[in-house]
Amino acid sequence: MNRKLTESLQSAFENNRNQENAVHMETYMRGQFPFIGVKSKERRKLSKTFIRELPFDENIDSVMKCLWEKTEREFQYVVVDYLVKNKRHLINRHINLLEYLITTKSWWDTVDAIASYLVGTVFQRYPELIDSHGTRWLQSDNIWLNRTMIIFQLKYKDRTYEKLLFSIIKQLKNKDEFFIQKAIGWALREYSKTNPKSVLTFIKSQDLSNLAKREGMKRIYNN
Repeated sequence: MNRKLTESLQSAFENNRNQENAVHMETYMRGQFPFIGVKSKERRKLSKTFIRELPFDENIDSVMKCLWEKTEREFQYVVVDYLVKNKRHLINRHINLLEYLITTKSWWDTVDAIASYLVGTVFQRYPELIDSHGTRWLQSDNIWLNRTMIIFQLKYKDRTYEKLLFSIIKQLKNKDEFFIQKAIGWALREYSKTNPKSVLTFIKSQDLSNLAKREGMKRIYNN
């Protein structure tokens, strides 16, 4: 059944290949990945049956990896869509699958959703994984694992573990990497919606990059 669903999905995408769209999509993503040219609304329509009917069982890791390894970017988007739709089924062992997805074919368009919707869910459900996996990710040379640690609490709101968030930022604030500095600002801006005073105090107490500071203060200034 899994193979039939995957083949059906691939056929649906191939039958709707659009080279003009693909060129624009590849340009927007800075040439990081090839595209079939199926835009998001159409992709969700074409993958609806796959996402609805694919069972979330003991084989899900291999099915997701098989789909992830396909050439065009739309397939990686379907993996993320499927897992977000089924995030209630994620358990502690799936953290290894998520790490694979973060570190393979990495770019912000998949990593950000995996971090905030999937890793955030698993870490909240199994906080011990923050120590066993999160600490290693934080110390990794892989910027996407670092970025994941900064933004995995984006959806937490008043459940944000403030001490942890600020500690992570302190450890990464001097990393000269756009995607890290942008993530720091994003995380602070999002948390400022819940606790603006705490964020303002933190920003004033830290020697943050101009980018991180500017992004982190946006919501506070607007209020």
